[in-house]
Amino acid sequence: MRQPGRVLITGCSSGIGLDAARRLQAEGWQVTATCRRPEDIAARRAEGMECLPLDLACEDSVAACAEAVLKAGPLDALVNNAAFALPGAVEDMPRGALRAIFEVNLFGTHDLTRHLIPHFRQGGGRIVNISSVLGLVGIPWRGPYVATKFALEGLTDVLRLEMHGTPVRVILIEPGPITSRIRENAIPHFERWVDWQASPRADQYRASLLKRLYGPPGKDRFELPPSAVSDRILAALTARDPAPRYYVTAPTRISGLARRLLPTRALDWFARRN
Repeated sequence: MRQPGRVLITGCSSGIGLDAARRLQAEGWQVTATCRRPEDIAARRAEGMECLPLDLACEDSVAACAEAVLKAGPLDALVNNAAFALPGAVEDMPRGALRAIFEVNLFGTHDLTRHLIPHFRQGGGRIVNISSVLGLVGIPWRGPYVATKFALEGLTDVLRLEMHGTPVRVILIEPGPITSRIRENAIPHFERWVDWQASPRADQYRASLLKRLYGPPGKDRFELPPSAVSDRILAALTARDPAPRYYVTAPTRISGLARRLLPTRALDWFARRN
């Protein structure tokens, strides 16, 4: 088993990133967390955690974060967790909406990874990308997020192939429904980009998405706590021979199987039921 080292984790204000940072620190890892908002950075530092500012949509912020973390000492792993969701019908998404979500969920993540790969090539390192069940199977109302996760999956698969023969290991983790604030955090993005009242689907928004987005929080079927993802992150970082990908929750395992076995029409029927 690989011994604890130093790890950079993005998106540690809440949810998976915060739980992973706390869990890895408890397991003896030297954790450098990142957050975008000053109040979240202060909160992490108040816990005794090293925390750096990072806005993945800003190239200068990404470069400064990478420089700061490497200046502080050797780095053994990167966990790319930060991302946001933008719900709504695909036909209602303006170009700017897709640009905004790709800047964070894919381009910024890729940029940070590129900054750190030269360091990992020298002494070895692990890159763990947090994808989603929605990187395997798309469902209605989640188009922009699905698109970024499909893209992240493809980019990660190719990076893993290209890093073969180097000391860099590349791993995907694919959670299903996990308790987090992703729905709450999606509201400002939805309100900024989606003019749902002018949509031909306005009645559908009222009947489904708006209730889910603004209604009282409820637990999804099969939902697991963030610790379930932290377990897989820990396994990916410590296993001598980590798996290329780790599924988390029953829906991810079912979706992975459905994607491989079902014809497209059957897979569409399956996705529409979710």
